[in-house]
Amino acid sequence: MPGARVAMNKVCAIFGGSRGIGKAVAELLAQKGCRLAIIARNLEVAQTTAHHLGEGHLALSCDVSREQDVQNTFEEMRRNLGPINYLVNAAGINRDGLLLRTKTEDMISQIHTNLLGTMLTCKAAVKCMIQQQGGAIVNVGSIVGIKGNSGQSVYGASKAGLVGFSRSLAKEVANKKIRVNVVAPGFVHTEMTAHLEEDQLKKTIPLGRFGEPHEVAQAVVFLLESPYVTGSILIVDGGLQLLT
Repeated sequence: MPGARVAMNKVCAIFGGSRGIGKAVAELLAQKGCRLAIIARNLEVAQTTAHHLGEGHLALSCDVSREQDVQNTFEEMRRNLGPINYLVNAAGINRDGLLLRTKTEDMISQIHTNLLGTMLTCKAAVKCMIQQQGGAIVNVGSIVGIKGNSGQSVYGASKAGLVGFSRSLAKEVANKKIRVNVVAPGFVHTEMTAHLEEDQLKKTIPLGRFGEPHEVAQAVVFLLESPYVTGSILIVDGGLQLLT
């Protein structure tokens, strides 16, 4: 965003930072001088991304649905990078399907990764940020969590929960100088949307195309850098929210 600058040497933890939107956020923040922890389930992929970004970045493996994993990850970041200034939660999974055909284990896995995982990383980050008297968190949601979508009821529930959680947390920690915001993308070119019929779907988007990861990343960084914005939902969907 024009005029926005991240202070040099800020430390940012990016869960889901090895690909898609998370990777695009990492690339943008690296250009701005941040030191990054790239965190993913697959350590090798995280290492590849961290190496691509240059020296001074950390790659870690973490299952965000396991609290001990999350705690260990934050301790590792503290030892290697120092106090965490920013947290970006971009890790997420989707199991499309009508509710009547959705297996219980698929419901649980989506809720655990998309919602519980974000709660656990935010809990750990807030503890660190209180000690250093400030910080910023951006959680990556989805337009599905706001508008809903047939065949994505469980995914939509997890992302709608993310909105309620983030706005409530923003109220809890505002007096600690910690800001919490959400970016809600629409259809974006990532692995999660690779199986979709793009030619048909883009006809339903007012701007007439899918978004790109770097376009969502710009919104994420805008929220990280905006000192008077908290509890907000920034929709980045090409106009989908305009449709009834």
